[in-house]
Amino acid sequence: MSALRRIFMLSIALSGLALSAHPQQPGAETALAAQAGSPAGKAKPSPAETSKGPEAEKPPVVTRHEIRVRWKTLHYTATAGLMPLADDEGTVEAHIFFIAYTLDNTSAASRPLTFCFNGGPGSSSVWLQMGAIGPRKVRLEPDGAMPHPPFELEDNQDTWLDQTDLVFVDPVGTGYSRPTKKEYGKKFWGVRGDIESVGQFIRLYLTRYERWTSPLFLAGESYGTTRAAGLSGYLVDHGIALNGIVLVSTVLNFETLEFTKGNDLPYILYLPSYTATAWYHKKLPADLQQQPLPKVVAEAEQWAANDYSLALAKGDRLTKEERAAVIDRLSRYTGISKTYIDHADLRLTEGHFAKELLRDAGRSVGRLDSRFEGIDESGVSERPDYDPSEAAIRPPFTSVFMNYVRAELGYQTDEPYYVLGGGFRQWDWGSAGQGFPNVAPNLRSALVKNRYMKLFVVEGYYDLATPLYAVDYTLAHLGLDPALRANIATGQFYAGHMVYIDSRSLDQLKEDVAKFMESALH
Repeated sequence: MSALRRIFMLSIALSGLALSAHPQQPGAETALAAQAGSPAGKAKPSPAETSKGPEAEKPPVVTRHEIRVRWKTLHYTATAGLMPLADDEGTVEAHIFFIAYTLDNTSAASRPLTFCFNGGPGSSSVWLQMGAIGPRKVRLEPDGAMPHPPFELEDNQDTWLDQTDLVFVDPVGTGYSRPTKKEYGKKFWGVRGDIESVGQFIRLYLTRYERWTSPLFLAGESYGTTRAAGLSGYLVDHGIALNGIVLVSTVLNFETLEFTKGNDLPYILYLPSYTATAWYHKKLPADLQQQPLPKVVAEAEQWAANDYSLALAKGDRLTKEERAAVIDRLSRYTGISKTYIDHADLRLTEGHFAKELLRDAGRSVGRLDSRFEGIDESGVSERPDYDPSEAAIRPPFTSVFMNYVRAELGYQTDEPYYVLGGGFRQWDWGSAGQGFPNVAPNLRSALVKNRYMKLFVVEGYYDLATPLYAVDYTLAHLGLDPALRANIATGQFYAGHMVYIDSRSLDQLKEDVAKFMESALH
């Protein structure tokens, strides 16, 4: 199975969903929005809602809340509802479900506004909302492990709401978002259609809630970073300039992740993440094991970019002595046996590494977070039986959100909420027909056309889904003027793909994003 097919689908197999991939191969008083006196209640129905929708649109549900965050109390309004997306003739083709949080007693017109979404493709915004950014969050163990059920909700001491209003967006086919007719779905389920539909949602939200003069940010995770990068170019071409983008666990160019014949780039770019993982599980030689992780990773990056890259390029022209030297170094930086590396022709895929590192103990390591260990069935297999890091987070996030959206936000529906998969079966990868999906040019276009836009990229050392060196490689190949490169900052975290499930990393994320947003506003 190709890396692109598996890239962000996490546990789609559990829901019976199979995406088509690259050709080579994520409580308070309730009132109707129309009755609310806050800025969130200003939205008016559009002609599309009243004329050609399949049924009368229901106004969003508005509730008011407060939480105690460290030394202050935040009073805020939550708005949960569906935004209709219409074609040029006014026919409603889909509805996008959203949850917005706006701080009370502030000037909405000038307050920063951040649109947030997760990835997949096929993932709702539950993860960022209930794990990192929203005012309420899932309670996990400090390292991100699953707590004893039943699961609990708690006030998020690291919410971004003190600094920016928040809108969590579920793209069509995720959450409660649906096309109005089955045949409309294919319009939204692809790289281009997804960007255009979320872009349309943003335009509508800015219009209905009178936020055109607010400083604007995007926050995306996983495939949501692909969406955010694509959106940055789309929005600036439609007159919407962003102040900044936060990318959490990033992929812009899928060539950096796709383990396909003839593409050696991923083997090089994954190596430092293998090294970090082996360091965490104490599988490296003593001299490396005793060094700080950043120094060990930097050493692995240096070797991967030079000797390893050259060796893979030589292919069969490697001498016996050269091959032996590469095998020695690969074993040193990965903790994998020399025999296995030799049989793998010097190339370790993510799945093979995750299975092999702890094979002797009957364990495998997680893909989303390689700190986590899975207990595999005995026997010989080439890949882990499951992803232990995904298995640890899906139940608590699902059950807590399903209770929260009804009990605290008052949004009542019997429709299934697609947390992760189940809303569609195919995805149009667009540029995959000409190579690999790549939205890096879109991001470059936005940076060039809007020299004030800034970018903060969040990287996890233990992320085997979107490895940090692959992200750095892509950013280094944007072709930017040196003056614009200064608008890009990165942050490394001692966690995995979802850096925020680790409590210390969540605190760091809040601190780093606060500084980033402050810098992007001046």
